Amino acid sequence: MGLFTKSYPPEIAPRIPPGQRLVKTWPVLHYGPIPNFDGKTWDLEVSGLVEHPFRLTYEELRALPTVTVDADMHCVTGWTTLDNTWEGVPFRTILERAQPAPEAKWVIAECSYGYTSELSLEAMSDDDVLLAWRNHGEDLTAEHGWPLRLVVPKRYAWKSAKWLTGLRFSDTNERGFWEVRGYHVHAEPFAEERYSYQEGPRAEFQP
Repeated sequence: MGLFTKSYPPEIAPRIPPGQRLVKTWPVLHYGPIPNFDGKTWDLEVSGLVEHPFRLTYEELRALPTVTVDADMHCVTGWTTLDNTWEGVPFRTILERAQPAPEAKWVIAECSYGYTSELSLEAMSDDDVLLAWRNHGEDLTAEHGWPLRLVVPKRYAWKSAKWLTGLRFSDTNERGFWEVRGYHVHAEPFAEERYSYQEGPRAEFQP
């Protein structure tokens, strides 16, 4: 049974995963300080098991073709917000440029202050995954991840890592900040994959 049992209208209820409650605000949750942003020195590094590693300055990143994605957001702490509109660069654009090696199965999101989060390359390759800098038509605020955050709508929100600075392709799952503290490697909300003790054989994590 989920953490919450509130009933919702039939047009909304299927969009709210088990154990979640609908909120109208956008809660701010993160560990550690909010980094300072300097557009002259900031860059995004794409590295690891790829044929074409590269770096993008912030100007180069913002010059790439952009998309908007309408998606709900689900936090492992139990809140859900509906109808977010994100704007940014599709992860698939990065993928096509980098050309991962056949043995690359995981993507490690690297962020300010050494924070990391990881997801399978299969999950990251969904067409709604993007590197975002806007939400609801406005630039992200610093506490919500400005200048860049990963957005992975089909996973709990800690996978949508704030203050993104790199994407590293790997053949093994290197557990990220929250994963080493007991959270699930795949984090699918509708399966309630919250904690590492729920993981099955497909986790394939590196001890």
